[in-house]
Amino acid sequence: MPGWKRICKIVGYLLLVPLLLCFTYQNRLNESSYKSFQEPLDPVVSASHIASEYDVIVAGTDPEGIMAAVSAARNGLKVLLTEDRDRPILGGLMTLGWLNSLDLNKAPVSYRFWNNPVYLDKGLFQEWYNGIRGTSFDVNHAANLFYRMVSAEPNIDLLMRVRTMEPLTEGNRVVGMDLVKENGEEIRVRSKAIIDATQDADIAAAAGVPYTLGREDIGEPDAQMAVTLVFKLSGVTGKVWHGLKQHKNTGFDNRSIWGYQDAREYVSSDPSRVKIRSLNIGREDGDTVLINSMQIYGIDPLDPESLKEGMRIGEKEAPLIVDFLKKKFKEFRNVEFAGTAPELYVRETRHIQGEYRLTMADLMANRDHWDAIAYGSYEVDIQSLNANNKGSIMLVPEQYGVPFRCLVPLQVDGLLVVGRSASFDTLPHGSARVIPLGMATGQAAGAAVKLALDRGVTLRDLSKSKDGIAELRHRLTKQGMDLTMRSFPTPAYAKHKDYKGLLAATSLFLTIGGYSNDGWDLDEASNPKRFASQIRIVQKRYPEAFAQTLTSEFIGGSSSDGPLDLDQAAYTIALSGGISDDKKTAVQALMERGWIRKETIDGFANRNSLTNGDTFMIVRDVMEYGVGVTFD
Repeated sequence: MPGWKRICKIVGYLLLVPLLLCFTYQNRLNESSYKSFQEPLDPVVSASHIASEYDVIVAGTDPEGIMAAVSAARNGLKVLLTEDRDRPILGGLMTLGWLNSLDLNKAPVSYRFWNNPVYLDKGLFQEWYNGIRGTSFDVNHAANLFYRMVSAEPNIDLLMRVRTMEPLTEGNRVVGMDLVKENGEEIRVRSKAIIDATQDADIAAAAGVPYTLGREDIGEPDAQMAVTLVFKLSGVTGKVWHGLKQHKNTGFDNRSIWGYQDAREYVSSDPSRVKIRSLNIGREDGDTVLINSMQIYGIDPLDPESLKEGMRIGEKEAPLIVDFLKKKFKEFRNVEFAGTAPELYVRETRHIQGEYRLTMADLMANRDHWDAIAYGSYEVDIQSLNANNKGSIMLVPEQYGVPFRCLVPLQVDGLLVVGRSASFDTLPHGSARVIPLGMATGQAAGAAVKLALDRGVTLRDLSKSKDGIAELRHRLTKQGMDLTMRSFPTPAYAKHKDYKGLLAATSLFLTIGGYSNDGWDLDEASNPKRFASQIRIVQKRYPEAFAQTLTSEFIGGSSSDGPLDLDQAAYTIALSGGISDDKKTAVQALMERGWIRKETIDGFANRNSLTNGDTFMIVRDVMEYGVGVTFD
């Protein structure tokens, strides 16, 4: 027997060797991607001649637009890629907003090897990612990679720094664009399709596509996530970089560091307008890093003057933040402030209304779609809305599909919208807005235009064709995309008896799951004050369904943190809905009105102490049978 134990131990050691070698190789590969100097930027040159007609015009040179243009060109289409911001390089938010740490869509845990995740979608994103080799990157190197991808395609004409670009429409169809070039020359360019890859769906909005703004779809039309001005530090030698990784409760790899939660202690020069959260640190070449941490409030991203104000606030605050970091953390003592990004990092503006709208239920259910042309898995990250709000992680999905229909806007033909302003509800947008997923939608859009032209159909008709979408997915797969929906265990929350209520509650932003997907505490006791606050949120979103607004006095006086019984819950709803002001008869009144089902009430284990899950089921009934809205 001892001999067998010795043999098993030796075999175990032998099996560990390749894993350790793989881990060591990956670390060395990541480290070898770092350079002691920053490469110079390639000069970006616009085409000397712009034709009068193209197969497709791609508006916007953010990563999503670059992928759309390259995809269309590789599918044999003649492409005009144009930019109306005063940008000297390609890459937009990544290279001019200095967002150099990637929010990556990883395959479910069971598909990851050792410490090396498998990324979803692949395709052109993977081609570009292989060039930067790391979770963070040098912005000059990234910009050059983007430009080289575009320059390598003879079918792409690039036109930078146009003064204005407006869609040319005939009826409800876009048929080209009117452009004013940098030199003031006005040109009209016709096209068979347009792909709007601007950050804010500017072309779609100008063409008349309906949209919601910010958090309008959850009853908060004036609320949007904070904007950020990324700043740079110099003097981050290899020794300093290694020291930064040693701080307590900090995660890291060879190109990225995340943590420093106690940086939140910083008190800004104007606490109502700017603060910092924990630090996301991305390593550049040449002993520099970029830090994504500053949050600026009260900025309207669609107002140029407001954006300038945001830049002024950030430029003033950044050196003060660096001084704080140097005093607060010994790891920062030898670094120096080295400037701020040329552009603000804006997370959210328009959400177009498309043939399909991505919902929180899609992400909660890890739902695939028959027309999925990309897949996401990044956490639903809702950044803070104001200085009193910390933001939240609503959910970490395993994997969900993004339908092609999300790219096809209502009311306007000949147009696709890719990136963060595609047809996503505001809450799932917290996951779907990440750039790698947007790059995948860009690749799909370029291929879709080619397929629609081959078939002689509109993009809208293509979005409704099972056969057409099957062909699109086939072509994308042949072109390097991975459109595999993985299998994985059903999440625990989805097996809970109150799951349908949870779908309603998360869609209404009444609860969050956190990084572990268990923060909603379905089996914990609710209380009158919490439930009244939740109903007030529902009222705010659907005011037409509720005759009486719950006052702060009612919420504050709804007692307490004691248990919530069924009578009090029903009274809260009946009062707000103008159905009854009699607590004793509220349950019966709601049942007679059809706002609460008997089956729901029968499912409560204790009517004298309702759980959070019970209250979510009540909300679901009210929404479905009282308001007429479902969240499945």
